[in-house]
Amino acid sequence: MTTISLVTGGSRGLGRNTALSIARNGGDVILTYRSGKDDADATVAEIEAMGRKSVALQLDTGKVASFPTFVDTLRAALTATWDRDTLDHLVNNAGHGEMVDFADTTEAQFDLLFSVHVKGVFFLTQALLPVLADGGRIINFSSGLTRVSFPGFSAYSAAKGAVEILTVYMAKELGGRGITANTVAPGAIETDFLGGAVRDIPDYNQAFAGMTALGRVGLPGDIGPMVASLLGSDNRWVTGQRIEVSGGQTI
Repeated sequence: MTTISLVTGGSRGLGRNTALSIARNGGDVILTYRSGKDDADATVAEIEAMGRKSVALQLDTGKVASFPTFVDTLRAALTATWDRDTLDHLVNNAGHGEMVDFADTTEAQFDLLFSVHVKGVFFLTQALLPVLADGGRIINFSSGLTRVSFPGFSAYSAAKGAVEILTVYMAKELGGRGITANTVAPGAIETDFLGGAVRDIPDYNQAFAGMTALGRVGLPGDIGPMVASLLGSDNRWVTGQRIEVSGGQTI
């Protein structure tokens, strides 16, 4: 049976590449977007051009109160498009960054980072448990910055560190249903994250490239295929792990 994967923030960046990679591997994809409907629709069209099914749903992962309504909308999409009441994979990718020194970080910046990256991941996954099939997979995105410090990322990295611990608990507590949970931690990637800083500012690009064994920063195509592979049946015995995909950052 064809798998159905839900990828949050799947309209751009790493989420988009992940969604496309899953489709290339023969899976169907539900992706969410916060405000970029046109980008989401374009990603859906690209997936459908591969002969796969796809649906885009609006979701703000920082608004926990909206999750019950989102689950209802998701159930309706599963029934209408797949004649199913469950999905197989949840990829918690949606998020944003703040690059600000520890001494200058505001409470509002801190709260928004934790609301999206920790609270959102926690309660969205909880809300989706009734529609996640037994034997399913959860992948939570973290960051290479939980293992190396770089000025400006104290709050962001703290939030991602929390996600890594949360993932271990998901793996333990959901293992009885055969559900695996793992963290994927990308290194610096050329996307529009932080306004495209790594992609567009040579000094940042060179600084992060110099921290990797392979001598360059990553591309979205370095991440999506790895996530799609982790969702495959060959990796059914991997759970509770943090898997860094960074080109050998700071080894």
